[in-house]
Amino acid sequence: MTDNQNKYKAADTEEQEIDLKQLVEQYAYYWKWFVISLVLAILAAFLYLRYSTSQYKVDAKILLQKEDKASGEMAGLAELSSLTGGGGQSAYVIDQIEIVKSRRILRKVIEQHSLQNSYFVQGKIKQTEVLVSGSPIKVMATQIKNQNKTGSFTIKIVDNTTFSLVEKNGVEEEKNEFGKNVNTNFGQIVVTPNVDFSKAIGQTVKVVMQSVDKTIDGLQKDVQITPSSEKQSYIVNFSLTGPIKEKSALIINSLIAQYNNDVSDDKNKVTAATSKFISTRLELISKDLDSADEKVRDFKANNNLTDLMAEAELNLKTMSEADKDVLEKRTQLQLADYMKESIKSNSDLQLLPSNIGLQDMSIEKALSEYNKLVLEREDLLKSSTVDNPVVKNLSENIRSLNRNLMTSLDNYQSVLKLSLNSAQAKKNQLQGRISAVPRQELGFKDISRQQQIVESIYLFLLQKREENEIKAAARPDILKVIDAAYGSDIPVAPKKMIILLGALIVGVLLPFGVLYIKFLLDNKVQSRKDIEAVLSAPILGEVPTSSDPIVRENDRSSLAEAFRILRTNISFMLGAKKDSAVIFITSTTSGEGKSFVSTNLARILSMSGKKVLLMGADIRSPKVLDYLGLSHLQHTNVGITQYLINPDMDIDNIIIKQPDNYRFDIIYSGYIAPNPAELLMNGHFDDIVKYGQEHYDYVLVDTAPVSLVTDTLLIAHNADLTVYVSRANYLDKRLLNVPKELYAQGKLKNMAVVVNDVDFAKGYGYGYGYGYGYGDMGNKSLRARLMGKIKGIFRKK
Repeated sequence: MTDNQNKYKAADTEEQEIDLKQLVEQYAYYWKWFVISLVLAILAAFLYLRYSTSQYKVDAKILLQKEDKASGEMAGLAELSSLTGGGGQSAYVIDQIEIVKSRRILRKVIEQHSLQNSYFVQGKIKQTEVLVSGSPIKVMATQIKNQNKTGSFTIKIVDNTTFSLVEKNGVEEEKNEFGKNVNTNFGQIVVTPNVDFSKAIGQTVKVVMQSVDKTIDGLQKDVQITPSSEKQSYIVNFSLTGPIKEKSALIINSLIAQYNNDVSDDKNKVTAATSKFISTRLELISKDLDSADEKVRDFKANNNLTDLMAEAELNLKTMSEADKDVLEKRTQLQLADYMKESIKSNSDLQLLPSNIGLQDMSIEKALSEYNKLVLEREDLLKSSTVDNPVVKNLSENIRSLNRNLMTSLDNYQSVLKLSLNSAQAKKNQLQGRISAVPRQELGFKDISRQQQIVESIYLFLLQKREENEIKAAARPDILKVIDAAYGSDIPVAPKKMIILLGALIVGVLLPFGVLYIKFLLDNKVQSRKDIEAVLSAPILGEVPTSSDPIVRENDRSSLAEAFRILRTNISFMLGAKKDSAVIFITSTTSGEGKSFVSTNLARILSMSGKKVLLMGADIRSPKVLDYLGLSHLQHTNVGITQYLINPDMDIDNIIIKQPDNYRFDIIYSGYIAPNPAELLMNGHFDDIVKYGQEHYDYVLVDTAPVSLVTDTLLIAHNADLTVYVSRANYLDKRLLNVPKELYAQGKLKNMAVVVNDVDFAKGYGYGYGYGYGYGDMGNKSLRARLMGKIKGIFRKK
C-alpha cells in the first residue's frame, strides 16, 4: 500500500470517527428526553405490574391403570412391539384424554362448583376475582334468555336483606330482596347471601354469568391435557393457567375425580348386571336343591339304606370319576342353556352376565365385547336418539354379536354333547360291573347324583356371587394420582423482568425514534457538512449561536474566537495583493444574519488596528445600525440612498465616524427608496466603494439577499471577496442551489461561505478553538462545562 493510500485511509477513518462523535453529541443534547422517557416507561411498567391481573399455572399428573394387560405369550408380543416402535398404550392414553376433555365430564365439574359464574370484588383501584366461597353473595340463574349471551352486572349490598343491581347499560335497578327472582337482560337470577355476610354491607361485587355450554367451551380451550413424551407410558399431565390459583387447582382435581367416578360407574353397571343374573339363578337352583334333598331323605327312610358293600367300592370309585366327568359336562350344558335363555330374553339390548363359569374363552371374550358395545350405545343415547346413524350402527353390531353368541353357544353345546355321550358310554360299562349292587343302592345313587349336580351348581353360583360382591365393594380407582394439582406463588404472567426490560428498551427507543424522525424530516442546513455536500465553495468558518449580538472589548467568548478565526481565514483568501480589500457580505434570504456577521466582522477587524468602513448597502431593509444599537443616528445622518440620488454630495459627509466608541466608520444605507435597483445601476455606488478603498484597509458591504432581489448582483463587480452567510437550522437545504449556481457561474467574485448560528451543543459543527480561555466558562452551566470538557477530550484524541 502506498503512502497516499495510507493517508486517504487515515483521513476516512478520522472522518468516520468525527461523524460518530457528532452523531453521539447530536442525540446527547436531548439527554433529558431520554431520562424522562426512561422514568415514565419504568413507572408505567411498575404500575402495570402492580395493577395487572397475575396469571398462575397449576399442574397435576396421573397414572392410568389399564386392567386388560397382556400376560404370557401376549405380554412377550407386546414387549416386542414396543421395541419396534409399536404398541397400543399411546392410543389408549389419547382415548382416555378425549374422555376427560369431553363435554359430559366438564359439565359435571362446572355444575358441581357453579363455575359458570365469576365474582369480582371491588378494591381501591381494581376488581379482583374471588371464588364463590370468598364472595359475600352467591348468584344462581333460574332462567336464561339466550344460551350464547353473557350477563354482567354489579351488585351493591345495601343491608342484610336488600341489594341494588346495575347492569351493563348503567341503569341502577330498584332495591331487591335476597332470595327472590330478579329479571335481568341475561335472564332471571336469584341472589343469596354467602357465609360471613355481616361485614359485606356496602360492598360492591361484579358478577359475570354465562351458560354452562359456553363455560365448557372456555374450559376445553384453557385446560391442557397431554400424554407423557414416552410412547409406552400411561402418565397424563394436566395444566391450567388462571388468575386464581385455588380455582385452577379445584378445576383440575375435580376433573380427575369426575373421570375416575365416570369409569368406575361403567364398571359397576356390568357388576350389577352380573349380580342380578346370579341372584335370579340362585333362586331357581335353591328350589331344585330343596327338592333333591327331600328325595334323598325319603329314599333313605323308605329303603332303610346303610353302607355299600366293600366289593362294590372299587367299582363305584371308578364310576365316581366317570360320574364326575359326566357331571361336569352336564353342568357346562346347563350353564350354556342358562346363557342362551338370557340371550333370547335380551330383546332390548341390555347388558349380559359375564364370567359365569363357561370354559370356552371365546364365548367369554365375545360377552365382554358385547357388554362394551352396550355401554358405548348407552353413552351415545345420553346425547342422541335411537335414530342416530351411529346408534343404529352400534345396535346392528350388538345384534350381530348376539347372533354370533347364540351360534357359539350352539357349537359349544354340540361339542359338550359329543363329549357327554362318550363319558356316558364309559359310565355304562362301569354300571355293568356293579350289577350285583342292590337295586336300592343304585336308586339312591341316582338320587344322590342329581342332588350333587344341583348342589354343585348352587355352590358355584354362590362363589361367583361373592366374588362379584367383593369386586363391587372394593371399587378400585382406575387411575393413580402422582401429583395433585399444585401451583407456584410466582405468577407466569406478566413476567416482571421481561416487562421491565421491555420498558427500558421502549424508554430508550421511543425518544431515539422520535429524534431520528425529527432529524430525518429536518430539511434545514445544520452544519458545514450540509453545505459542503452541495457547494464546492470554500468554508471560511462557523459562527456559534450567541445571545449577545455584538463582540465586546477583550471578549474571550466562543463568538469572539469564531470571528477571529474568520478574520484569519479572510486574510488567507485575500492574500497580500492589495492594500485595501472590499468584502461583500450577502445571503440567500433575509434573516440569515448577514448584518450580524458584517457588524461583528467590522468590530474584530478594527480591534486588530485596521481602518474599517462598514457600508449598509441593503437599502431595502437596513439593519446595520440596529445591530450596533445606533438606530437613533438614522434620523440625523444621510446615507447611500441620498448620495445615489445626489452624487454631487461629498462622500465624506455620509460617513459616520467611529460612533459610540466603535473603532470603525459606518455609511448608513439611507432612506428606503422606491427604486433601489435603478439607483444602484446608475454607477455612483462604485464611487463610494472607490472612496472606501482609498481611505480604509477594509470596506465591508452589507448587501441584500441574492435570492430575493438583484441588488447585490448589480454591484458584485466591486467585491474582492464575497462572504456568503448561511444560517444553520434556518435555511432550507433546497435553497443551496442558489449559491451553487452563483458560484458555478461566477456571478459573485471570490465567494466563500460562513455558516452562522451553529449550535455546537447539539452536536453540529466542529467548534475548534471556541471557548478556549477561562473567561467563557464562568457563565456556563454545569452541563455545558461537562460537555465542553468531553468535547475537549475528543479533540485531544
